[in-house]
Amino acid sequence: MAVLELSGVSKSYRTHLSIHKYWILRDLSLSVREGEIFGFIGTNGAGKTTTIKLALGLIFPDSGSIRLFGEDAASVQVRRRLGFLPENPYLYDYLTGIEFLDFHARLFGLGAAERRRRVRELLERVGLGNRGERQLRHYSKGMLQRIGLAQALVNDPELVILDEPMSGLDPIGRREVRDIILDLKARGRTIFFSTHILSDTEMICDRVGLLVRGSLKAVGRIDDLVSREVRFWEVGLKGVREQGLPCGQVVSRRDDQILVRVASQDELHRLLALVNGRGPSLLSVTPARQSLEDLFIREARGEAPPAPEEARAG
Repeated sequence: MAVLELSGVSKSYRTHLSIHKYWILRDLSLSVREGEIFGFIGTNGAGKTTTIKLALGLIFPDSGSIRLFGEDAASVQVRRRLGFLPENPYLYDYLTGIEFLDFHARLFGLGAAERRRRVRELLERVGLGNRGERQLRHYSKGMLQRIGLAQALVNDPELVILDEPMSGLDPIGRREVRDIILDLKARGRTIFFSTHILSDTEMICDRVGLLVRGSLKAVGRIDDLVSREVRFWEVGLKGVREQGLPCGQVVSRRDDQILVRVASQDELHRLLALVNGRGPSLLSVTPARQSLEDLFIREARGEAPPAPEEARAG
């Protein structure tokens, strides 16, 4: 079942005095399936946050339809089944973690006993069980992101929408957020998040959608979107001179170690033939396949305007 479905959605903004109209999204159609982690990737200004605002009913499309759990997204009741963390949430600095979550639990009408139980449970889930009494102004960036995630889960939502949840975090903070997202999936929740951090997307997403300048350029499983064929091999060798290489291109050097790139299996076999008990040492053999980053860059560049020389040539 499609938990979130956008069909033919377009959105534009007008400039000062409404002289010009700029299209942010054009004919966007995508669906997010129940129980999956869907990564919504794109360049800055591609329209990711606008898409999220449309899904949440914070703004409205020029055309097209948006449905949540099979119902019109404008329904207030259906939105009670959502959890949301914006990219730059406003947090009340002088509230403690417990007070902050209790405030949001009140907005959902939870009783006092249920609020206490829910707040403690959420603090433990996001790894802040011993930080609940501390004011938010004393939280680190990673801790603020986790308390923000806890806020998004107060109502035990079926669909969790996160806008750039790992932006600005260090590797430890990103790992913590990834673990929380994976835990949500294990609990049967659906997660839709926007990001431009492609490594995180490749690690945890079931499917991705690539948005470029308001248009969806690709959507599907990562293995279906990128070729798994080997493009070239990189071979690490120690104790060999470049002049003695039968083939390949040296791409880096360090002391007596070199990294050689070869383009075919035949060249790889010829290079590996150098290695024996009395010859150079083999350090590594790494096949290079197309990555999500390659797809991202290719599609983004495909949308770029032609260079002036190309325009004049045409």
